[in-house]
Amino acid sequence: MTENILYLEGGSGISGDMTVAALLDLGADERYLRAQVEKLPLDHYQMITGRTKKKGIDSMTFHVEVGEDHQPHRTYKDIQNMIMESSMDRPVKELAVKIFHILARAEGKVHGSPADHVHFHEVGAVDSIVDIVGTAACICSLGIKETAIGTLREGCGSVKCQHGWMAVPVPAVTELISAWGLPVSLTDTKGEMITPTGAAIAAALRTRELPAEMEIVKVGIGAGEKDFDHANILRAMLVSEVKKESDVWVLESNVDDCTGEQLGFLQEQLFAAGVKDVVFVPAYMKKNRPGYLMQVICGDDTAERAENLIFQESTTIGIRRYRCGRSVLERRMERIPTEYGDIGIKVCYKNHRVYAYPEYEDVKKAAQVRGESFRRVYQNALRKAGELFGE
Repeated sequence: MTENILYLEGGSGISGDMTVAALLDLGADERYLRAQVEKLPLDHYQMITGRTKKKGIDSMTFHVEVGEDHQPHRTYKDIQNMIMESSMDRPVKELAVKIFHILARAEGKVHGSPADHVHFHEVGAVDSIVDIVGTAACICSLGIKETAIGTLREGCGSVKCQHGWMAVPVPAVTELISAWGLPVSLTDTKGEMITPTGAAIAAALRTRELPAEMEIVKVGIGAGEKDFDHANILRAMLVSEVKKESDVWVLESNVDDCTGEQLGFLQEQLFAAGVKDVVFVPAYMKKNRPGYLMQVICGDDTAERAENLIFQESTTIGIRRYRCGRSVLERRMERIPTEYGDIGIKVCYKNHRVYAYPEYEDVKKAAQVRGESFRRVYQNALRKAGELFGE
């Protein structure tokens, strides 16, 4: 069964409250979100959900109301400890900490501080903690495993924050976009549309590109708190990839520190796991090291097993994975009589043309048994196939 993919369409940017609202509108369990957040040692706040219209579009809202005297500054380490020491579900904890860690690294780069010692200001406040933990709870509630991020639109001008007036996009957002390769489009709309929290969420959730062909299963719309010349909303969609039977996965890795014996063993294991093909293409790597481009072609049913084998049996630390369309001839297997015994023939056809290919193992066995050359047995089988099937 194909799992649904989460697609966040950032046509009006992205922020923490917009993300939570969109995910709740998509079907995340609000009771689960509240139960998880309430396990944190936070007080003097209230989570408020509702509905509004943005440029006529019905949208869900999520807002955290906090007493002004209860917005302490916290370091990343403080927040990490608070989350991990809570009784929240482990997947929620891990995703929330991942988002905060990504944000801390970006803030640390901007301010020249180690991530653990970064002092969050706006992001250390209760409302931002709730936004990030709430996002993690919603993702876990929906059972999301893969997420695609659309092009995030950002405004221009400046915005006032803890450090004074900052140009849009603010430094932390710029760093996150650069470090994580987030797709962005700068517009002439005045104001901030991508917040640091929103950019960190996008970076943490993004696992893949949007499918080339898809079906939209469900849509959720989260409203932002600002008003622009367009609807300030974030759309969250559950989409299902449309796959063709002939499509395959291509797994690629560059290796330059793996022995021939290891690669040969890996190839055997991959074929035993049911992949369609494995090839090693000689290549020159960095520092002029001779190595190989390893390509594995497999179907949906063997892709995960193949990835595990590649990591287990080779020295690679990264695999490029992409779907690839292919044209496949219709085929059937036949056995035909020849001068050297029965030989299996793969009969393929398209557009009224027939292509016949003798099976290697049958030709090899017949050649060995009859003491004849492989080429003679093969050509005899090919000739007989042409007579029978009209090639």
